[in-house]
Amino acid sequence: MKTWQKIVLFSLTCVAFIGIDRITKQLAKEHLMYAEPKSYFHDTFRFEYVENTGAALSFGDDLPKAASFWLLSIVPLLIMIALFIYVIRQINNFTTFKLFLFTLIIAGGLGNIIDRIAYDRHVTDFMNMGISDLRTGIFNVADMYITAGVIGLFIVYNSKNKGLLKPDNV
Repeated sequence: MKTWQKIVLFSLTCVAFIGIDRITKQLAKEHLMYAEPKSYFHDTFRFEYVENTGAALSFGDDLPKAASFWLLSIVPLLIMIALFIYVIRQINNFTTFKLFLFTLIIAGGLGNIIDRIAYDRHVTDFMNMGISDLRTGIFNVADMYITAGVIGLFIVYNSKNKGLLKPDNV
């Protein structure tokens, strides 16, 4: 595949994943905002609407508005732009799988940044998993993208360094 085709495919995939994140957040607003939490599989999965003004697990929720804007919106946006540029420059050195993992990270990061900028620092979260009192924090689809992408890259790079995967297959 030609470089420009990879860049277009990468960019369109990012946009598609951001779109899916936006749709799920809108559905959460429409169906969960003023509703009681919905529980499935004996409360293993729970859907409840929350607006988070902090980072993961509400970290930084109590920051002043200006500091929050810069630390949780602008700095991450600059990081996502830098990561996007890195991927574009290295696109011919990446396998399809590694490119997909970077797509997940960038789309997830931008999905949450869009919320922060468009909704005055408020990110829509609506999913929770756990057993009894052992539960995750409340998260969204963008958070799932980021987590899957980071775990995937961690596995790829560690497997390659330990010789489990051939470098030209990673």
